[in-house]
Amino acid sequence: MRHNFKLPSTKAMQRIIYTATLLVIFIISHSYSFQPSSSLPSKSTTATKLNMKTIDSHLHIWANAKESNDYPYAPEQTPPPTIIDVASTDALLQQMSEAGVDGALIVQPINHKYDHRYVKNAIKSHPDKFKGMMLFDPSLNEDLAVDRLEELVLDGFVGVRFNPYLFDGKMSENPSAVRVFERCAALKVPIGIMCFKGIELHYDDIIALCKSSPETSVILDHFGFAAVDNQEQFEMVLALAKFNVAVKISALFRLSDAFPYDKVKTERFEPLLDTFGASRLMFGTDFPYVTQEEVGYKGAVETVASWLSGKDEAQRRAIMGGTAERYFGTWGGK
Repeated sequence: MRHNFKLPSTKAMQRIIYTATLLVIFIISHSYSFQPSSSLPSKSTTATKLNMKTIDSHLHIWANAKESNDYPYAPEQTPPPTIIDVASTDALLQQMSEAGVDGALIVQPINHKYDHRYVKNAIKSHPDKFKGMMLFDPSLNEDLAVDRLEELVLDGFVGVRFNPYLFDGKMSENPSAVRVFERCAALKVPIGIMCFKGIELHYDDIIALCKSSPETSVILDHFGFAAVDNQEQFEMVLALAKFNVAVKISALFRLSDAFPYDKVKTERFEPLLDTFGASRLMFGTDFPYVTQEEVGYKGAVETVASWLSGKDEAQRRAIMGGTAERYFGTWGGK
């Protein structure tokens, strides 16, 4: 008996091979990152002497004025004069070295919008130091959006940022966003969400996304932007713990508290630790903006590390680097 069957088309075969390649890359990059990092301490450590691998899970870089000739800013997105020259790759590396930070997740800045070349070049030049989080473009159709995701994954981007203020409507009602959100589950690529104007504006939208693809990891920037003077916002952040959601312990200066951020520690960090656990919290600075604050970059590292001085070793290692490696893969090799 003869069996008639059709081989997949050339385009279909290319897609199968491409997907297999992506999965192999992510299996390798995540194979040592399912537990908080137990890596040996770096040669340079912060003044807290905690001696652990430290990963900054949230910062930005952009071209300085001179570099902008090759990497132009997006229309109407030129950085303010006070910080235009403090956010270059070299400037960040210097700050990281002084603070004893081993690696960083670079979140694509709005200043370059959907042109990822500057961040891509930083990752290529310093693969042991940097990984990237791309910025999702809501204007792309579904196929182009997925293609962009997969292309940037191959270039060292391990996360996707959803900026709700770039959408015409809700994130969960944008077909391309939903398609990318679902694709990220297969690729083990987390989605970062910025609730800059208040989580209450996006709470239902985030829940809808989480329900559409429960396997996709969601990470809230900067404590979910729940200021210390707005408990209603914070209750919404805590309520999201029932979903596949993590929170960045970053941008301490954005929560309506003054340095040394005692209220952020007791009224935001401690409850988050109790509710989410250390395995879903990750330290970040929000460089370069933190350099304009009293705390500074190194001070931000030391402040969060000091909050952990009385915690057990597993919690300290998780929040200062292990959780970031569990979600985004290992920095600096095995």
